Amino acid sequence: MSRQIKLLWDFKGPAAAKTAEHHEIHLKEYIVIEKLPLNITGFEIRSEMHAVAFMVVTDENMIQVRDSLKPHRGEVYIEKEP
Repeated sequence: MSRQIKLLWDFKGPAAAKTAEHHEIHLKEYIVIEKLPLNITGFEIRSEMHAVAFMVVTDENMIQVRDSLKPHRGEVYIEKEP
């Protein structure tokens, strides 16, 4: 199985949570437009003034997505156990 990478976009300030939530919509649209075999997106509120939107990609899709959408950073994605 291919390694999964969580690409992150950081948003800061009083509107960070709403901006990250909205950015996730655009990430989902990109997946549909590009017909990518990806389905993990989301947003997380880290603090009152910091939130992130994210997309989980595989090694095979990482360069395309990175070059097109310019995430702020990435990390190896480890699926959480239920």
